[in-house]
Amino acid sequence: MILTRGARITGAVLSAVLAAMVLGWIVRDVRAVGDPEGLLRYWAGYTGARPDGQPATLQADAVLLVVHVCAFVAALRSSVAASTLVATGVVTFALRLPGVWTIGASSTDGRYGDELRTRALVGTFVALGAALALIVTGAAGRRQPAGSWERLPTRPGQAAGVTAFLVFGASGTVMIAWEIRQFVTLPSELYPDWFIGGRFVLTGLTAAPPGWSSVALAVICLVVAWTALFRAVHARPLGMIAAGFLLVAGVCGIARAFHLRMVEHFGDLGAEQQLMVLTSVLFALAGATGLLVLARRGFEDADGRDQGYGGYGYPQTDAQGYGYPQSGGPGYGYPQSGGPGHGYPPGGAGSPPPPASPPPGW
Repeated sequence: MILTRGARITGAVLSAVLAAMVLGWIVRDVRAVGDPEGLLRYWAGYTGARPDGQPATLQADAVLLVVHVCAFVAALRSSVAASTLVATGVVTFALRLPGVWTIGASSTDGRYGDELRTRALVGTFVALGAALALIVTGAAGRRQPAGSWERLPTRPGQAAGVTAFLVFGASGTVMIAWEIRQFVTLPSELYPDWFIGGRFVLTGLTAAPPGWSSVALAVICLVVAWTALFRAVHARPLGMIAAGFLLVAGVCGIARAFHLRMVEHFGDLGAEQQLMVLTSVLFALAGATGLLVLARRGFEDADGRDQGYGGYGYPQTDAQGYGYPQSGGPGYGYPQSGGPGHGYPPGGAGSPPPPASPPPGW
């Protein structure tokens, strides 16, 4: 199934709107801070990074900007445009939903002006509406391909699926483990703020609370791991989105560890601090690996079956193959109905099974 032309245009417009909104907030923060490098240090969580102006965004907003730009391009050109729009809508909705109750909360009083909070709240509802529209567009705007010239959606190969299962499964499990530790160690009056926001846990104006975003990303990683193992079409775009968040989180964590000299004195750190550094390394490697294996074009999918590639095994429509002659053409080893063959009698009696397709690629 591929997207109709109208659905592609609609998805591109919605993605452009979401990208423009995030870009506007980032530009606002650059102007408020007055130093792009200071904003990057704030996003990375450097100790002592206290910009003059109060930023409204965090590192997740920068990743969302890239996701929305990629969704815009994919909506117009990619064979997996439908899955990309749905995945982008789901992730955007999950990360923007907490803004409905956090932006107007008393914890933002004094940190942000009323006009800025009003703009953020309106933008949150627009983003949620656009995210839902992306999901509907990607799910309802599909059609059957009109001919063999139209590219079909591609799903990851077997090796890519297994690799994605390992890296995303490990990352999601580690994130869940850290959240369980937070639940056990944080005071009972503080943990709700960690998950849904509040006066004990301060976040960016447009950002989700840390616990919420961590659990959301963990669930996405586990979904990608499970679906990639079965080589689902949507595992590629959803996995690349999750990989982007993992890569940025890991790189920022590693940079923070170098800034605090945690890497230099790794042996002197406590067990929990060592695990924090190793977790950042895991996220960075998992994100880079996930992008590498899922960005490569997989196998074309037609009603859940591999099409393969012209030249070997079962050829695609109108594609030249070996071992399976085209209709009406001469064959070798496998005679046409009623025609003479070489080595095998007419009617197929005693014919060996067809040659196996080559091992699936990435």
